[in-house]
Amino acid sequence: MSEPHVTIHRHKLATRLWHWTNAVAVIVMLMSGLMIFNAHPRLYWGQYGANLDPAWMEIASDARGGYVKLGSTRIGTDGVLGRWTAADGSVRTNAFPSWATLPSDYNLALARRWHLAFSLLLGFALLAFLVASLLNRHIQKDLRIRRRDLAPARLWHDVAEHLKLRFHDPDDPAAFNILQKLSYVGVIFVAIPLMIFTGLAMSPGMDAAWPWLIDLFGGRQSARSVHFLATAALVGFIVVHLLLVLLSGPINGIRGMITGRLRVPQ
Repeated sequence: MSEPHVTIHRHKLATRLWHWTNAVAVIVMLMSGLMIFNAHPRLYWGQYGANLDPAWMEIASDARGGYVKLGSTRIGTDGVLGRWTAADGSVRTNAFPSWATLPSDYNLALARRWHLAFSLLLGFALLAFLVASLLNRHIQKDLRIRRRDLAPARLWHDVAEHLKLRFHDPDDPAAFNILQKLSYVGVIFVAIPLMIFTGLAMSPGMDAAWPWLIDLFGGRQSARSVHFLATAALVGFIVVHLLLVLLSGPINGIRGMITGRLRVPQ
């Protein structure tokens, strides 16, 4: 006998619009950003960084094949990163393969145009979402983290429930659990703002207007490294988010993000 379900209203219109706008903007920005990274696939700390300077991370290739290097640790990635085979059978030595970049052929100028255009969309969409969420009290009601939420017993309980594939509180199925709150707050108020402001810090025009922005991040190369790490954190969130959508029922999850209504166990 199947478990009885009830339909609840979970996602407000502003949240749904922001979600799908973000989905498009982040995909385009990620792929164009990988093309930009291909122009110099090394990361440094401080104000300056060039080929002969020590990098804390680089993606490259040598006689042994493609690799990712973190400090002095070399991780072989031949065939995936650093050195890979293109569709025409030629061997390429870009950091990221063509299927992961926008455009697929090396074009730094075009990648920057794509990246800038969709970064504006991402930034203004975030601003509109925050204003709407303050007006409809989504932040105060759904995302507010209370002291009792951070109690070790509460945190462990939510972890255990997730491991059992139970994602809704039976007493309040419309509520966000603490793991959801922490991840959403981290993305909305930490990861995306860091991506936006470090991106501005790397812009020569913004450097002239707001020279303090580079100092805030400890130099242009530090801003680039933080930009990369914030993006990596956002990608990690997306991977976990998609995995949980698959585990909790993709049709129900997608329908909920389109109509705002979810079916949950009664």
